[in-house]
Amino acid sequence: MYPKSLIAVAIAALSVALPAGAGTTYPLQLENCGVELNFDHAPDSAVTVGQAATEILYALDLGDRVKGTSVWFTKVLPEFETVNEAVERLADNDPSFESVVAKRPGLVAVQYEWHVGPQGIVATRDQFADLGIPTYILPADCIGKDNTSGSDGTRTQLYSMESLYLGIVELAQIFDVGERGEEVVADLRGREAAAIAKARGLGLKDTSAVFWFSSAEMDIDPYVAGQGGAPAYMMKALGLRNVVESNEEWPTVSWETIARANPSVIVVARMDRRRFEADDVEKKLAFLRSDPVTSQMEAVKHDRIVILDAHAMDPSIRNISALEALAAALPGLSGQ
Repeated sequence: MYPKSLIAVAIAALSVALPAGAGTTYPLQLENCGVELNFDHAPDSAVTVGQAATEILYALDLGDRVKGTSVWFTKVLPEFETVNEAVERLADNDPSFESVVAKRPGLVAVQYEWHVGPQGIVATRDQFADLGIPTYILPADCIGKDNTSGSDGTRTQLYSMESLYLGIVELAQIFDVGERGEEVVADLRGREAAAIAKARGLGLKDTSAVFWFSSAEMDIDPYVAGQGGAPAYMMKALGLRNVVESNEEWPTVSWETIARANPSVIVVARMDRRRFEADDVEKKLAFLRSDPVTSQMEAVKHDRIVILDAHAMDPSIRNISALEALAAALPGLSGQ
């Protein structure tokens, strides 16, 4: 469902619905991840469940309306440090339903459907709706994705930045800052195109990659990027082959299997979260260089390892900076 072309059409329709500089016309009706939302006016406040949603609202200059945040992987982007200092962090990880409701938000903006879906870790969308609180899930987590299968869901279509851009534009419409939304998307699109052009100009042949997010324990099968998520999009956009064949968002794959595939480059996640021992990027690097299996991979022997923020590996505005960083590292692979 929701082919890339239809997402682009939806963005275009939202962009041209009003003359340049005009505000949102209310009542505003949107379909969001299978739920119809109606707004009589711009919400006066918001609580975010997910760093991606938080940083989008900050990018839209809506930091003064954010009354609470939660689910953080790493430090906020440097340009948002000042505004973030004034916002209460309800939880580093999953917030309680009570803590979110206590803020009396006009909107709850959510990164992952599983936080507020039918089996919501925080609560269900219906529970929030019963209190008159609308919930908006970033479309990137439900468009072309089956969240009923696998621990992190399964992609039925390759992730596209278009689904993230749709979320930015719709949140801008909801909060009556449509012009700012268009500016943010235009900037991201330009940077995306430049990074792709830079990588494609290298003419790399059969260059492959694996993205390692974390591992439940240091010496067991790692969580790596499957064929459909944000890392898969980055690899395809830059002309890299993903050695992981699963369509799960973050499947576990044995190091023996990865070693046999012998990826040209290994991308590892850096994060502040410490849910697992392998969340620590230094421990990841030490493992790669000392384990009898991983240490024999060409990417490890020749130090073809790229470190990216973990949050940039999930759909977020950070996808573009990750795309730029990976494109900048690729010239070093020319002698592989």
